[in-house]
Amino acid sequence: MHGFLRNTGAVLRRETERISRQPMYLTLIFVLPLISFAFFALLFSKGVARDIPIAVFDADHSSLSRKVTQMIDDTPTALVAYEIQSMEEGERLMREGKIMAVVLIPEFFEKNILSNTQTHIENYVTGANITVNGLLSKDIQTAVTTFSGGIQIQLLTKRGLTERQAMAQLMPVRFNKHVLFNPYINYGYYLSPSFMPMMLMIFTVMATIFAIGVELKRSTAREWLATGGDSIVAALAGKLLPVTGALFLQAVAMLVIIFRVVGVPLNGSFAMVLAGTMLFVLSYQSISTMLVALMANLRLALSLGGGYSVLAFTFSGLTFPLMAMWEPMRWLSRLFPFTYCTDIYVDQMMRGAPVVYSLPDLGWMSLFVVLPLLALPRLKRICTEEKFWGRM
Repeated sequence: MHGFLRNTGAVLRRETERISRQPMYLTLIFVLPLISFAFFALLFSKGVARDIPIAVFDADHSSLSRKVTQMIDDTPTALVAYEIQSMEEGERLMREGKIMAVVLIPEFFEKNILSNTQTHIENYVTGANITVNGLLSKDIQTAVTTFSGGIQIQLLTKRGLTERQAMAQLMPVRFNKHVLFNPYINYGYYLSPSFMPMMLMIFTVMATIFAIGVELKRSTAREWLATGGDSIVAALAGKLLPVTGALFLQAVAMLVIIFRVVGVPLNGSFAMVLAGTMLFVLSYQSISTMLVALMANLRLALSLGGGYSVLAFTFSGLTFPLMAMWEPMRWLSRLFPFTYCTDIYVDQMMRGAPVVYSLPDLGWMSLFVVLPLLALPRLKRICTEEKFWGRM
């Protein structure tokens, strides 16, 4: 044990000197992660989409048409930025990307309402952005429904009904919606704990692959192994300790930004969140080590590591829910530690779930730490055989 610690310390001193001499190390493990965290904190600073520009074509120009236009403009999401004179103008503005929806109020709008004749309001929403489509459609529909309800209540009260009776006749069944875990519908609360760990994951993979792969590229792998007393475990531990320590500090900084700057609520256990984050870093370091051992090529390992990292977000269920995926795709999602980390974040931050429900996620991530270590004999071999050295 004493010899192992001595060998690990020797590699650690060697690696610390190498880090101080190579700007790429410092950039990957300190500068770029902090920049990416700050970027996403600023990106989601508002949290909720507000004042999305739309256009209104008021073909009636009556007091009631102006009233419904004002009600649409008063919604949180929609901003009536243009009052257009034709649908052709609205189409042009939408193609130019200046507006995201066009609302058409037809001729004789007020006349039809006063004569108790059914009329309509048309809404044309771009389908290019699903989020914008949902937000605008919901708020515009709410505004028009509220306006229509107000008209109906006025008509019913004129017939002698009380306002309460009129409301009961207008809406005999009332629907109440309760948003349990994110009542503000704040995208910052939902996406910050997803995008920031994704950036931490990418830099973990890149830094780990670079740290090991550069020994092969520069033909110093045998020297690195000899410094560790020809023990691949001691050599790997000494090499990755400074990188792991720096990434742990970045993980803590990320959590501080998530909770203190973005303001994401913590309804569950911070200890579980912290443990999941640290295990998340270790799992991707272990996978990165395996990639270098299998590929024996820095450039190829970096390419595969980058591709594997990017795919993790796709299969995490954050954009398209896992329960709605084709079953083989749900199985495939389990091949990424990011899936389990996001489960822990959602459970502990938003839902406030008991810690016991996050323990299986920790267990699965632990497998990603242990199983890739089976490639260590292969890593020792490529460190000792010159045919694997000097590859780009």
